[in-house]
Amino acid sequence: MTTRVIIVDDQAMVRAGFAALLAAQSDIDVVGDAPDGVQGVALSRRTHPDVVLMDVRMPEMDGLEAARQLLAPPAGVTHRPKVLMLTTFDVDDYVYEALRAGASGFLLKDAPPADLISAVRVVAAGEALLAPSVTRRLIADFARSGPVARKGRPALRLNGLTPRETEVLELIARGLSNLEIADALIVAEQTVKTHVSRVLAKLDLRDRAQAVIFAYESGLVSPGER
Repeated sequence: MTTRVIIVDDQAMVRAGFAALLAAQSDIDVVGDAPDGVQGVALSRRTHPDVVLMDVRMPEMDGLEAARQLLAPPAGVTHRPKVLMLTTFDVDDYVYEALRAGASGFLLKDAPPADLISAVRVVAAGEALLAPSVTRRLIADFARSGPVARKGRPALRLNGLTPRETEVLELIARGLSNLEIADALIVAEQTVKTHVSRVLAKLDLRDRAQAVIFAYESGLVSPGER
């Protein structure tokens, strides 16, 4: 099945380079590009892509607001693409808010070409992506600069998890992959996948990225902890 992608970035060379790289893949079809958030949202409404590569900092409308509009569309608009945020910097204040808005993750613009291709495939498959090379540090930085953990309703929702599910959620928030969680808990990777699915279902979360945000906002994990 072909993954339909659009690229939203204010730099023409970035759009052209990413488009050429992705279009060379037999399972990816680049259906358009746009130079700012306003045009990006309009393009997405017209072309119905599976994945939107969204720059964070752009004129007219930044990537955060564009992501919000795509992920929380107005009445009558049913299409909701996966949004993968692109950033030039290791730490960008907007990215934490983008994850809270429902973005499926982020990728550094200087990531190797193979990482970009893999990121599109991962996000299209419904998984979350938090830049593999710097995940743990970035998660802590986003949490530190983001909203203060809220102890109210999010914390209460933790009561519906089993002790093992709570442990898995904590390890997700610390940036561990399923394989790393399996090694830490001395269980099979498939068992971890089952726990992750149950955590997402019980907490009514869409993906791993939202699970990370939830873990911080519920107070399960504190900024800067390792």
